[in-house]
Amino acid sequence: MNSNTPISSEQPNLPPNQTRIPVKFETSTDKPWVTYVILGLSVLMYGLQSLSTYLTGGTDWPFLLGGKINQFILTGQMWRLVTPVLLHGSILHIAFNMYALFVIGPGLEKYYGHWRYLLLYVLAGYCGNALSFLLSPSASIGASTAIFGLVAAEAIFIYRNRMLYGARARSMLINLGMVVAVNLILGLSPGIDNWGHLGGLVGGAIFAWVAGPHYQMTQTLSGFELKDVHSKQEAWWGFLLAGGLFTAIVIGKMIAG
Repeated sequence: MNSNTPISSEQPNLPPNQTRIPVKFETSTDKPWVTYVILGLSVLMYGLQSLSTYLTGGTDWPFLLGGKINQFILTGQMWRLVTPVLLHGSILHIAFNMYALFVIGPGLEKYYGHWRYLLLYVLAGYCGNALSFLLSPSASIGASTAIFGLVAAEAIFIYRNRMLYGARARSMLINLGMVVAVNLILGLSPGIDNWGHLGGLVGGAIFAWVAGPHYQMTQTLSGFELKDVHSKQEAWWGFLLAGGLFTAIVIGKMIAG
């Protein structure tokens, strides 16, 4: 469902004899159900992990079957480059990641739309785990690979559509840059897969730059409106570009053993 939201008619600094022409701005107003489904699946999977650990006296079967474990990826279990985004290592781990997803996800999904947002999330998670597979021998799980991709996509959205934010755009970008920098520094601590974070960040950025929403002013019979000029084809090109780059990394690692 779409709604036409006129931009505010107030415009300081205009000469007294000029007025603003109303501009329509279309975004999806559906509930961010993709974000909610990801949240629900992640919580469900953590519940299954906890249940498995309890019933088996310490064996986390979801992790063993779906975690990023290099030795199993090398045997062809490629799903392990995606499934770790639904698994977590502790209550604090999942709480932090799901809070970040809840804060960032709905806004991005509003502008990206459901299917393009889902592509972004899955792709960022894949890219993060692919780079981790290449550069880190340690097993890892967590949605942070995908969430770093969302943060990168949000920064690029703000930059490319800074006319929507006016003077706030600069401070918003600085704040996001600080968030990324702080989290990458914290990721240097033992037990944190910082290569996964970096891969998700780069993968999400590539997709967002090629396929993310880019609003431009267009004239219609009824006036003017801001419309996303990126097409579905560009979304698939962005997906193939980032996915292909990191798939090449995976293939190279598998050839090298």
